[in-house]
Amino acid sequence: MPQSDQGISNDRYTVIPRTAIFLRRGDSYLLLKGAPTKRLWANKYNGLGGHVERGEDVLSAAQRELLEETGLTAELWLCGTLIVDAGEMGIALYVFSGECDDGEPKPSKEGLAEWIRYEDVPGLPVVEDLPVLLSRLHSMRRGDLPFHARSHYDENVNLEVEFGEA
Repeated sequence: MPQSDQGISNDRYTVIPRTAIFLRRGDSYLLLKGAPTKRLWANKYNGLGGHVERGEDVLSAAQRELLEETGLTAELWLCGTLIVDAGEMGIALYVFSGECDDGEPKPSKEGLAEWIRYEDVPGLPVVEDLPVLLSRLHSMRRGDLPFHARSHYDENVNLEVEFGEA
């Protein structure tokens, strides 16, 4: 369908596709501590990932981002999708997980990836939605139906993440 027939209008999102990857090793997750020079999330922990480049599918983008940010590879599975309401624009976040039993991450310009025990996450400086996403992921196993969710800020500028029903 050509762009002219896509129904693009000001009351609909224009979205930027991104990936988020949360590798597991037992009860630990590989999280990226943002480099101190980063414009966003400097010195804060987040999942791995980034933008889906033109011509990529979301799984290929997640695998590329994982390799670029850590030097690691893993068999990833889609855990869920999250629409991040950012006003007129939105982020379509594709959340992946996978197991990684061997290999250690290499530092990148994005920051340093570290294995963090799930129970240690609440005491760390993290991006706002990380605890909510990790809580959901921690109860999931490969083969579970992917979640779908939407995040936005309420009138008091508090982040809300709403999960849809399966």
